[in-house]
Amino acid sequence: MTTPDKSAVTYFIADLHLAQNRPDITACFLSFLKNEAVNAEALYILGDLFEYWIGDDDTSDFIHEIAAALKSLADKNIPIFYIHGNRDFLLGKRYAKMSGMTLLPEVTLIDLYGEPVVIMHGDTLCTRDVDYQAFRRKSRSWWWQAIIKSLPLFVRRKIAENYRSQSAAATAIKSQDIMDVTESEVVTCLEQYQSQVLIHGHTHRPDTHQLTANSLPAQRIVLGDWYEQGAWLKVTPQKKELLYNPL
Repeated sequence: MTTPDKSAVTYFIADLHLAQNRPDITACFLSFLKNEAVNAEALYILGDLFEYWIGDDDTSDFIHEIAAALKSLADKNIPIFYIHGNRDFLLGKRYAKMSGMTLLPEVTLIDLYGEPVVIMHGDTLCTRDVDYQAFRRKSRSWWWQAIIKSLPLFVRRKIAENYRSQSAAATAIKSQDIMDVTESEVVTCLEQYQSQVLIHGHTHRPDTHQLTANSLPAQRIVLGDWYEQGAWLKVTPQKKELLYNPL
């Protein structure tokens, strides 16, 4: 029998919403890469790394600073895996290569220290938010993305900023229940992938929920956002911990 490596660690993060007007979040993220992630076997970013993404042709210093920091980690032979979120679904292969990241499907089953675990951003689980799901279907279509990508960079930035404002206004009047996951969707997902653990972000409600799937006890682990603190899930062969670091 193989003894688990007690030094092994894998990190999961989501919902950082990095933006030039929040240098405190950027500083916290760069510190996390240098002090925590540098000791990891792998880093998984489950969406919304950025507040918005207007295209891989964005050549701003800020975008390149984040890419350089990620690439520095990847160059230390620490794999970085990325699942798109609802804010940065246009992030493409070009930026992923520049950052040393591997893009994953929106729902992915991984082997986490011998345990099959489902990872995703989590927005597809919020089926009661009908308006958002309608926008999601449209924005993931090839024709919508082709139109957006054909626009000048400054126009795309303006559209993204307007959408961010409209989204914030819409969120403010929606009930929390509508914006949370639908538990039956969680169960369906776990049973489809024959897993007892789901890790996701999106809802900004960090917690570990106990449920039943595949007629067995199961867990849904929700990652925290980075608006007020750094937030990550630290997984070792022995345990899973949601950890925080104030900005």
